[in-house]
Amino acid sequence: MLYFCGMAKYKYLVIRFSSIGDIVLTTPVLRMLKKRRPDAHIHFVTKKKYAPLVLNNPYVHKVHVLDGSFPALIKELRAEGFDYVLDLHRNLRSFVIKSVLGEKTFTFDKLNWRKWLLVNFKINMLPPMHIVDRYLETLRELGVKKDTKGLDFFIPKDITLPASLEKVAVKDGFVALVCGAQHATKKIPIARMVELCRMITLPVVLVGGEDEHEQGSEVARICNNVHNACGILNIYQSAMLVGRAKAVVAHDTGLMHIAAALKKDIVSVWGNTVPEFGMYPYFAGGRSKIFEVKNLRCRPCSKIGFDECPKRHFRCMNDINYKEVAGYVNALAATGEK
Repeated sequence: MLYFCGMAKYKYLVIRFSSIGDIVLTTPVLRMLKKRRPDAHIHFVTKKKYAPLVLNNPYVHKVHVLDGSFPALIKELRAEGFDYVLDLHRNLRSFVIKSVLGEKTFTFDKLNWRKWLLVNFKINMLPPMHIVDRYLETLRELGVKKDTKGLDFFIPKDITLPASLEKVAVKDGFVALVCGAQHATKKIPIARMVELCRMITLPVVLVGGEDEHEQGSEVARICNNVHNACGILNIYQSAMLVGRAKAVVAHDTGLMHIAAALKKDIVSVWGNTVPEFGMYPYFAGGRSKIFEVKNLRCRPCSKIGFDECPKRHFRCMNDINYKEVAGYVNALAATGEK
């Protein structure tokens, strides 16, 4: 998406290659930069598969995509003549981009050594700040000031839901259960998901990617109040569905952050990762609540996740009180009160 408004006084490049949640978490930076410098052109560089997350963002002038050829991307970026480069990814590719462009740069500190201490020795030296606020601290020199509008996600006006899901969405209401995640140790096990869905009084729509379709079908087969939308919606449709839900249940995953951008009440269920990493729902609905197993000695076992529990017991998800989760979800959906 391109729009032009005359010569810009400032030209910024924001770097974040992946993933869904991480890119959505950069959106306050884009908004606040534009608010600070209305005449600025803000460019965003990311992987092609994640471009839809920012293509419809009105604060972004142009999106550059990494689609196979990194040298071609470098050539494209060099031709732009940026004044500032804001590296919110901090990896080898972003380092190369900064080195080649040679402009004034701001680089986000991931604090990986502190995360390593928390994962391996359960020593928490991370600042008690959300990652969005840490992004903004990185850019303090640019005069960017925090607001309270939270995250942004813009759904194109022409997006519609499949007819089967539209029928569910226009009835008395439903609960969206976001069951997708990149790593299995962030996901509610199938047996516990079935238990949870059976206790939720409203229809439940499962939202996830193709990898979750089979799991979703199994849950829908067992539970007569469940509709499986995993793998059949694009990111905009998934966001639209989440936006219409009475309440949202989510893992620590990208759609959780999209739900926060839509100001939904989010019931987030945490497995091997912890909110202390600074990626809990940011300015979500005021009745959002976190469910996790506190004081579990093996948790967190990773800053990202694994294909299976390293300890084989998966207590971080299995020991969640799903009766309490369902009770809170039902209260949100039915009365809007805790």
